[in-house]
Amino acid sequence: MWIFNRKGASGFSYSSTAEDVTHGIDGSGLTVIVLVSSSGIGTETTRTLGLRGVHVTMAVWNMAAGKDVREAIEKEIPVAKVDVMELDLSSLASVRKFAADFISSGRPLNVLINNAGVMAIPFTLSKDNIELQFATNHLGHFILTNLLLDKMKETACETKREGRIVNVSSEAHRVTYREGIRLDKINDQQSYSRYLAYGQSKLANILFTNELTKRLKEDGVEITANSLNPRAITTNLFRHMTLINGNNIPSLCLASTVGRLVLKNVQQGASTTSYLALNPQVKGVRSEYFLDNNLATPTTLARDMDLAKRLWDFCMDLVK
Repeated sequence: MWIFNRKGASGFSYSSTAEDVTHGIDGSGLTVIVLVSSSGIGTETTRTLGLRGVHVTMAVWNMAAGKDVREAIEKEIPVAKVDVMELDLSSLASVRKFAADFISSGRPLNVLINNAGVMAIPFTLSKDNIELQFATNHLGHFILTNLLLDKMKETACETKREGRIVNVSSEAHRVTYREGIRLDKINDQQSYSRYLAYGQSKLANILFTNELTKRLKEDGVEITANSLNPRAITTNLFRHMTLINGNNIPSLCLASTVGRLVLKNVQQGASTTSYLALNPQVKGVRSEYFLDNNLATPTTLARDMDLAKRLWDFCMDLVK
């Protein structure tokens, strides 16, 4: 449809692909960590960055699947530089080990893409006894980013190149609890809604971006942080959702059936992430929210700096 091809101020649109928004960009010399599921936009982002000469470290939960992805990328792009490291975002111990191992490797870090997550799952506690969507979609990203910040600061200083942190949120940040985030009821099973809890975790991604930006500016470092909505994409994130129609048909089947008409494909879905990671148009842009490779406006709650500060403090206390 013509509306999907209508370009915004960036010159890109809903239909733009990750290759489109990074066309002609030389990413050689850059090192990027991408939090990747076994499929989806993290995988396509990795492939596209590899195509542009970036040295990519994929942080994956499933090492076997991650190695398969690396082999497929290297077969298509023989010059691609892709590493695979294990990371379970829902486990604080795993996050800390990943950060320590990466830092010990001596590699620089120019860009961190916080992408992987879970969606609308039944009430479950993580290994650290934290509600799993909050633990995986926000807290894991929060602690990993903080653990890698010194490495990013060091890299930005030594290379004189701007560091970038890209946080993948979603449209679901608009569908959440009245108070935005129930900090005092994160683990309350009685009041749990899988959909509201998912929205809460994606709202947290944007709030984290904004509070992080404030702190980075106070430190005077050349690292930007922005968030984005990739839109609905045909990936396995839908595996826990069901249609409320009496037949209990998995939503993944719905996505497969009508996805070509109403959902982005993976190449389009990875475009805004790739745009924020590499495109020079966003140099110096901070604390913004992007949709379809253009600036967009999140909810009022997502711009609440008091809530962002309270969330930051709550998370710091949680991971002590």
